[in-house]
Amino acid sequence: MNLELKNVTLRYDSLNALDNLSGTIENWKSIVIIGPSGGGKSTLLRVLAGLESPQTGSVRIGTHQLKFEEEWLREYRKKIGVVFQAYNLFPHWTAYQNICIPLEKVHKLSAKESKRRADQLLLRFGLIEHAMKLPAQLSGGQQQRIAIARAMAIEPEYLLLDEPTSALDPQLTYEVLDMIQELRESDTNLILVTHEMAFAEKAADQILFIREGKLHEKGTPEEIFHHPQTIEMKEFLSIGK
Repeated sequence: MNLELKNVTLRYDSLNALDNLSGTIENWKSIVIIGPSGGGKSTLLRVLAGLESPQTGSVRIGTHQLKFEEEWLREYRKKIGVVFQAYNLFPHWTAYQNICIPLEKVHKLSAKESKRRADQLLLRFGLIEHAMKLPAQLSGGQQQRIAIARAMAIEPEYLLLDEPTSALDPQLTYEVLDMIQELRESDTNLILVTHEMAFAEKAADQILFIREGKLHEKGTPEEIFHHPQTIEMKEFLSIGK
């Protein structure tokens, strides 16, 4: 899969969240976006998800040349999986319902097919014992894993994850990262924003380093973490040590 960004600019009032951002990444299965807080990582992910529209520039990902028109974006969003750090589970639905009901109501799958997909994913990720629990009865890690299972239930072309472990303690972080690694190894296309540098190095085919709305450096984990080229990248890595 390829990703091509050309002169992408997104402003909030006087703030350039993305500032003429350009870059091309070819033949990837897993992209990890890193950089300082407030640098534009999550904004870029939201653009790729069709949830934000830049004022200028173009985005091509896989077979999709993104059209920033609401009718087109509504259909596009049905083809990709998105997981946010806040889980976004419906609190009055069980874990099982959080997976099944969107499949039936949004994607128009039959109840039988929705159940098949939910059962398969809950078993695959060791969550079947939590199927009938409400989100409030689950740990943060379990909620996030249910959210990932829900995103995978639509059989997405690719999965976008925005700092999926940011609110979790170390043990729960491990559980979620282990699940994401399993997805990567099963050939799910992933684009992931994270502050977990060790995981980024392990999980990525390509790393994007974004700071102040610009793409400062891109490359393989070996290139980025062991042979950084820019002053900004070197500074970021030294702060993280």
